Amino acid sequence: MANTTDLSSAQIGQASINVHDVDKAVAFYRDTLGMRFLFQAPPKMAFFDCGGVRLMLAVAEKPEFDHPSSVFYFKVGDIQAVAETLKSRGVQFEAPPHLIAAMPTHDLWMAFFRDVDGNLLALMSEVPRA
Repeated sequence: MANTTDLSSAQIGQASINVHDVDKAVAFYRDTLGMRFLFQAPPKMAFFDCGGVRLMLAVAEKPEFDHPSSVFYFKVGDIQAVAETLKSRGVQFEAPPHLIAAMPTHDLWMAFFRDVDGNLLALMSEVPRA
């Protein structure tokens, strides 16, 4: 990592999603989504690897921090196949995967769904143009 005095070359090392029941959330992210479970710090935190970024599931420390998360977009190669796999595991999508934008070299597709705490999550896929 470059030695700088600002965030110009920083990488995201960890992101957090608020949950209310850590064990229930772990089951969803590990078993339903198939994410790689790293470790749990009972009773309020669990950690997953998400393509080299650590994802923390945590119970909010104070009521003012208990709010839905930002939308997390999981980049996948074949959005249709991943959506079908997740649907077979009980994930309910807001709508089927759909085209968001036609870019010069690829088409951007997305599909939105919610976790067990109602946090909005998304699949995204950059489909190369033929």
